[in-house]
Formats: sequence, structure tokens, C-alpha cells
Amino acid sequence: MASPLILVTGASGFVGPHVVAALTQAGYRLRLAQRRPHDVPPGVETILTGDLAGPIDWTPALEGVDHVVHMAGLAHAGPGLDEALYARINTEATLELAQAAAVAGVRRFVYLSSIKALSGAFDGPPLSETAEPVPGDAYGRSKLAAERGLDQLSLDWVALRPVLIYGPGVKANMAALLRLASLPLPLPLGALNAPRSLLAVENMADAVRFALTPDCPARQAYAVADPEPMSVADMLAALRSGLGRSPGLISVPESLLRRLARLAGREETFLKLAGSLVARPERLLKAGWRPPVETGAALARLAAAPRAG
Repeated sequence: MASPLILVTGASGFVGPHVVAALTQAGYRLRLAQRRPHDVPPGVETILTGDLAGPIDWTPALEGVDHVVHMAGLAHAGPGLDEALYARINTEATLELAQAAAVAGVRRFVYLSSIKALSGAFDGPPLSETAEPVPGDAYGRSKLAAERGLDQLSLDWVALRPVLIYGPGVKANMAALLRLASLPLPLPLGALNAPRSLLAVENMADAVRFALTPDCPARQAYAVADPEPMSVADMLAALRSGLGRSPGLISVPESLLRRLARLAGREETFLKLAGSLVARPERLLKAGWRPPVETGAALARLAAAPRAG
């Protein structure tokens, strides 16, 4: 008997190659939906489907498919991007694919949502998976609207809401922290002890694998994070351990650092990096998910890995 066939969208992104590797290792057959041709691992099927911004006939792509893993979408790009574009790509295109999947008899539809669908906060108390969602921007609203649309369909769906994902090729704030850790000098960030949830890209990929199993109850959304949050000070210490160095952290009061950031017009950036934002994966852990990678070790490996440029 042939192993289940999964249609995967968004396989060329930051997370995609790790998901492809995890699902292949788990024994699934894969069909990757592509906007344009690109290299794929041996034995992986591809099909050209076009751009999510326009209409797509999903029927050929879904032929013989058992499950769908939908990761393609418009990434969070901050303020200024047209809300209608987020709605078209992250909401409408998702639901068009899901509706076609339901017609095709797909058994499970795994949707890569975002913690932004639950909350737009970047500093505050721990987030609860049972709380009423309060997205803070167009990106989060588009992800939440897709989740709510999925709930109206006769389809076994799972929405995964990852927190900040880190791994090789990471950008934005985590890349900035990696550059700081690489500096050959002490850093005045030892007092930044507020906990923050992170997610190793390997753990993200494994959560997708787990979401396809009967152990993961369908028709609900799950926060996805490494089980234990880490402070900025702990992150830097882990990164520097991967470089074979001591933490080299000096404890300058956070209030002073925040005032300096405010004077420089970077207070929001500072809070996004140093503020407390915890979203534990309680539902996934209760269902039996056990992330394969420990945060400190993963950060150390990230720092030790060769980087382009």
C-alpha cells in the first residue's frame, strides 16, 4: 500500500525545506505546488499552480492527495502593506484551496497560521490559547479570518500558530541578536531577563508532521513554540556558547536601556526584542507532541553554523 500523498504549498520559503525533509523522513509522498519551477529533493513530485494572488484551479494538484500542508502566503511585512492584499492571499486563497480540498476528499488540511492571529502584542502577559483572539494588524487579521473560514467547512483542519521562528537564514530581530552575539566585546544586556517564546525551525517542521497524525485533534488552532521561553540574556549566552565563548554580558538596568532606545526612536524595536511575550504550546504538548530540539542547543548550533557573507 502506497504511503499517503501530501500536497505542500510554500515549500521554498524559510520553513518549507525543513518541513519537506521532516515529512519525507516520516515516510510521506510529497507533491509540491510551485509558482515557478525550482529545485526539489529527489523523489519529490512538483506541479505548477501559479500565484495565489490570482484564481487557481486546484483540481489537478489535489488528484490522489490525502492531506494538504498549506504554508504559502503573504509574510508579515509590518505596516503600510495593503490590507486587501493580505486578505486576498492569506484568507481568500487559503479558503479556495481548502474548499477544493474538501471536494477532493482530502483527509486533513494543515494551515500555517501565526501567533499574530491570536494577539498583536509584543510585550505583555503570557498568551492563552483559549483567549479571544485580538490580532493587531492586517497580517494577523488575515490569518485569523482564514482560520474562521476553515471552521465553516466540512474538513478536518489544523491551524498552527508559530511564534518567532529561528534557524539558518533567519532574518529581522533574531538576525540582529546573532550579529550582537558575534561581536568580540561585552554586551550591556545581562539584565534583559523577560521571558520570550521562540521556535526552532526543526520543531516547527516536526509540529507540522505531528499535526498530520491522529494524535493531534482536528478543527482547532495550536500555539507552536519551544516549550520553555528564554530571556535575551539567555539567548545571547546560548549563541555565544555556540561560538565557543563565555556570555560576556554586563547588567545595565533595563529601564536605562529602554530610555536610550526611546531617545533613539527605537523603543518599539527594543520591546520587540526584549519584551516579555510567552505563548506555550499547551495543546500540542497535551496531545503528545514532543519537540525534538532543545532551545539552547539549537541556538548554539545556529551561531556555530557557517553564514553567507
